[in-house]
Amino acid sequence: MIDLPTSQLNPARSKVTARKFALMASVVAGVGVAVYGFNPSADKAEFFTSPAHAQVNTDVSKVAQPIGFADIVERVKPSVISVKIRMKEKAEAGGEEWSFQPGSPMERFFRRFGGPDGLPPGMRGRRGHGLVTGQGSGFFISADGYAVTNNHVVDGADKVEVTTDEGKTFTAKVIGTDPRTDIALIKIEGGSNFPFARLSDDKVRIGDWVLAVGNPFGLGGSVTAGIVSASGRDIGTGPYDDFIQIDAPVNKGNSGGPAFNMKGDVIGVNTAIYSPSGGSVGIAFSIPANTVKSVVAQLKDKGSVSRGWIGVQIQPVTSDIADSLGLKKAEGALVAEPQPNGPAAKAGIQSGDVITAVNGDHVRDARELARTIGSFAPGTSIKLNILHKGTDKVVNLTLGTLPNTVEARADLYGDRDSSHDSDVPRLGLSVAPAASVAGAGTEGVVVVDVDPKGAAADRGFKEGDVILEVAGKSVSNSADVRDAIKAARADEKNSVLMRVRTGSTARFIAIPIAKG
Repeated sequence: MIDLPTSQLNPARSKVTARKFALMASVVAGVGVAVYGFNPSADKAEFFTSPAHAQVNTDVSKVAQPIGFADIVERVKPSVISVKIRMKEKAEAGGEEWSFQPGSPMERFFRRFGGPDGLPPGMRGRRGHGLVTGQGSGFFISADGYAVTNNHVVDGADKVEVTTDEGKTFTAKVIGTDPRTDIALIKIEGGSNFPFARLSDDKVRIGDWVLAVGNPFGLGGSVTAGIVSASGRDIGTGPYDDFIQIDAPVNKGNSGGPAFNMKGDVIGVNTAIYSPSGGSVGIAFSIPANTVKSVVAQLKDKGSVSRGWIGVQIQPVTSDIADSLGLKKAEGALVAEPQPNGPAAKAGIQSGDVITAVNGDHVRDARELARTIGSFAPGTSIKLNILHKGTDKVVNLTLGTLPNTVEARADLYGDRDSSHDSDVPRLGLSVAPAASVAGAGTEGVVVVDVDPKGAAADRGFKEGDVILEVAGKSVSNSADVRDAIKAARADEKNSVLMRVRTGSTARFIAIPIAKG
């Protein structure tokens, strides 16, 4: 009982005060303490306990509890496996740890996303007794022992062992791998009726809960939770990048493990992390389930993946390029150069064409075109919507097979002649006819000097680049370049589009042009 003199109470506010005390009482009740009431008819302000209310609110079973993930984890965790590999140590390796070839694309990628040592997540090699070992994660996709993991987890392995959630160890066989998407399919030898996970059919939404299960640092059977942070991420590993970004902690050893949604379905395969230190900083990348499905189906059927190919070098349509081409939006895929005898060249597609749709489906950018074409089987007939010199047209072609090897790029430039053609004004570069420069070929003009403070340098021009076209017109000397720029100004263009060859690769560059 707490007594307060009535002189301290303002009669005009007694009802308000009563409500305040009642509110305080309800708050206190929420934490399971006895409820107090207020008696306004008493000579003094009186507080009294209410045993009935106290009994209800101190019952822990009636207090709302946070929703956890235990039920989902209990259901899906048995489908996740730890993957351990062994490979014979190569004599030429020479180092204390297994790694990719220095300077290779995969080494640069994992140095950026895997850790400071350039090793992929979960593949810390250890040297000893002539063997190199590594570890990662995976998950069963069928009761008969087929399982998915990362290509980089099992790449080059002489022996693959998996350990189930129950602690049983089995030998596994690599059925097939796809380096372009970093997916591998393995099958357990012996055993049956394995618990397996289902690949999701649902569209991933940013903000959805996600659970990552795997074998971080070899600990096995670890679960972390987070949300989908982003989708459609391009992290620079190849033309088929379409990663889901999650913030569930993922560390080395989680590679190849699943990311589950709240239905218990797999939305992605965890494959990389962004980390300056090598540990989780809350940014991880997963291969989407729809990609995994299509790749696994081919790996299971024939042990490899075949993709459609149209035979073009493509690049994004930037705002400058869109302005140069007279496009309203910076969308589509710009054909930098069709490859000789490829399906696109045979169908009449030319440099400077913009591919805007495939079979009527809109193409947002060059990456989307690459993924779309790659999803078709070789030999498939498709229709491409093309913007050709300002005119829309439809092109029919039959897809070829994407080559497995990338042709080496040759250096086309020998010693340059010291005699320059005159400068191209206002762009910050000097050019000479290609025919006058040894090794530059006969087409276009060669960039022989670049002003580091000029517009051309800002757009990435370098000495030795060959300008083949300006504003859609072939050029063979600086006068041709000047005339093309003059015509672009007359058409009130803010920039001019140039087709430039560097080595064996051609691309378009939009460069701003000064007025006057």
